Amino acid sequence: MPVMEAVPAAPASIVPQRSIRGVRLGMTRETVRARLGRPASVVHGRNDFGVFTTYRYRRLTVTFQSNAGASSVDTTNRTDRTIRGVGVGSTDDAVAARVAGARCVTESGFRHCYVGRWLPGRVVTDFLVRRGHVTRVVLARVVD
Repeated sequence: MPVMEAVPAAPASIVPQRSIRGVRLGMTRETVRARLGRPASVVHGRNDFGVFTTYRYRRLTVTFQSNAGASSVDTTNRTDRTIRGVGVGSTDDAVAARVAGARCVTESGFRHCYVGRWLPGRVVTDFLVRRGHVTRVVLARVVD
């Protein structure tokens, strides 16, 4: 009788409070390019917090506020998942049940589930919800 070996689980591409697709907050533009390759497009701009650069990949964006290290990374890719299978397309109930420390709230008509604290300098992982399902996952450092 053949011995069945367990197939290792795929590594999580979303690690709340740490990374999305291997991109961590604070990474340099060079390190992000080394990890993900050449972006499909690069956007330079200015907002209330100063200058920024955004790298756009397929269903993933990485923003470098003040052109320093990565300040946010977000995904709309349905294949990016946490180790417990949560990502774009998951219900808000699944986020609450499977993401440690997640809180789901509706604020000003906007539904989202998040981990972390909304205080300047803190890191937050935010699961944006529309019609009961996650549409985007954002990992960012709170600016103000």
